Amino acid sequence: MTVDADDLRFAAQAIREADATVAMTGAGVSTASGIPDFRGDDGLWARHDPADFHVSRLDSDPAGFWRDRLALHDEVYGDAIEPNAAHEALADLEATGHLDRVVTQNIDGLHAAAGSADPIEIHGSGERAVCRDCGQRVPADPVRERARDGELPPRCGECDGVLKPGVVLFGESLPDHALFEAHALAERADVFLVAGSSLTVEPAASLPRTAADRGATMMLANLEQTPLSDRAEYDFRADVTDVLPRLHEAVVNPDPSGSGDSPGSSQP
Repeated sequence: MTVDADDLRFAAQAIREADATVAMTGAGVSTASGIPDFRGDDGLWARHDPADFHVSRLDSDPAGFWRDRLALHDEVYGDAIEPNAAHEALADLEATGHLDRVVTQNIDGLHAAAGSADPIEIHGSGERAVCRDCGQRVPADPVRERARDGELPPRCGECDGVLKPGVVLFGESLPDHALFEAHALAERADVFLVAGSSLTVEPAASLPRTAADRGATMMLANLEQTPLSDRAEYDFRADVTDVLPRLHEAVVNPDPSGSGDSPGSSQP
């Protein structure tokens, strides 16, 4: 679908005028960097048994869990994965003071790699590993290397507890603190921008509903219609790597020829 230039201009104006703008991203932002979708008809969970990655298997068979987890990691991140234009556009909006925070459903760490400051990762991050016993958090790459070298399962250097990937596994609850922060942002947002999310997975899908209920201007950038499309003032059905850079450009470099009229203006 072609992005309407006037809609883009008015959306940019709303962001410039907002006191608080929040962005939430889903799998569509990661797939643009070559990361496979986890859900969907041909997603990773259609090709792998989710039970193999359940927290109960980590407890009962930690060595087997880590062997399968390494294979999954190599399948997902086999080639060098880099932030794409959508990640960079959001980081640039943040750097210029037009975006307060990024909330993401993704676990790949690409928002931080692009320069977003302290994104809220509501499903955790694959860039960390966490001790099951003492809670120590460590970088994940050295832990994966130790596992590949035969340390199955890899253990905590502080207490010898079993390490787990720093993501929310099947059977685990989402981190309370991250959800609390995300909901607090949604409640005070003047603009809530959702990019690359189908908005079908809870509790993340409740965040834009909260923002809309509080009167926020809702913006969606997604290839498909979402359950909140009918509540969105701006619904861009296009590739996030196209929409977000153009939106960023319209925010930081407003069209001097534009009238500045809002969609509700009485001007012709």
